[in-house]
Amino acid sequence: MRVFITGASGHLGSAVVPELLQNGHSVLGLARSDDSAKKLTDWGAEVVRGDLDDLDRLGAAAAAADGVIHLAFRHDLLVSGDLATAAESDLAALRAMAEALVGSDKPLVSTSGTGMLAAFVHGRTGTEADFAPGGGYRIDAENYVVSMADKGVRSSIVRLPQVHSELDHSGFIPSLIRFARQNGFAGYIGDGSNRWPAVHTLDAARLYRLALESAPAGSRLHAVGDEGIELRVIAEAIGRGLDVPTRSITTDEAPQYLGFLATFAAWDNPTSATRTSELLDWHPTHPGLLADLAAGFYFG
Repeated sequence: MRVFITGASGHLGSAVVPELLQNGHSVLGLARSDDSAKKLTDWGAEVVRGDLDDLDRLGAAAAAADGVIHLAFRHDLLVSGDLATAAESDLAALRAMAEALVGSDKPLVSTSGTGMLAAFVHGRTGTEADFAPGGGYRIDAENYVVSMADKGVRSSIVRLPQVHSELDHSGFIPSLIRFARQNGFAGYIGDGSNRWPAVHTLDAARLYRLALESAPAGSRLHAVGDEGIELRVIAEAIGRGLDVPTRSITTDEAPQYLGFLATFAAWDNPTSATRTSELLDWHPTHPGLLADLAAGFYFG
């Protein structure tokens, strides 16, 4: 397939693009800058210059492709706390691309997060069958993508947990490490028993390819390797990596010590990928989060 990818030069894109190219697909990647464009051409991909606000260009590129993978997100707005604008931008971009695919039976693979399950799944592990009927960050975009299955689009959603590897330079784990350096300790909220799921970047990239190639229309998929690691355990691993103590903080202290992660860090989000593994024969093979933290590259 000739695949159009947003976020093609970012953390996930830097694994998804090679995964596609190495498996016989060609890639048309969205690039905002000269540096991003050079990365794509060096990998062997074609380039579309633009960003998520270029809706006409997104629609045209989607129409010209055999399939679309949407990875890009306004993380700058997420970090600043403007989730509403980030979500609006994401949904507008999705609509521009999805409308160009109506009636084509072409695949559209978009991105959501397992964290959305933390708002309404309590006391058990979240599954691919769980979803909110509407209203909220990531939820509207996810439900929109799934609804496009009724309009002749082979649409699917990949829900991501914490994604880790040597390619990860600005995600939640690097942010936790940055805050620990600034604070002089690795912090967790309360007793730290809340759990975060995680996946290696290369395992996630393979799932995106499998979703593109064969996910049934309307699928919700979980890119989960570690179903749930206690935040206290993650903080302890960061403390060892930085040689700083580990400390509990209160919910009220969290914004001071964890910045934009204060809310996310309190979520309990154990998540299963059993149905995804069965549906697409996807099985994570790369190191888990704690192994990657123990390897030391996050602290170099």
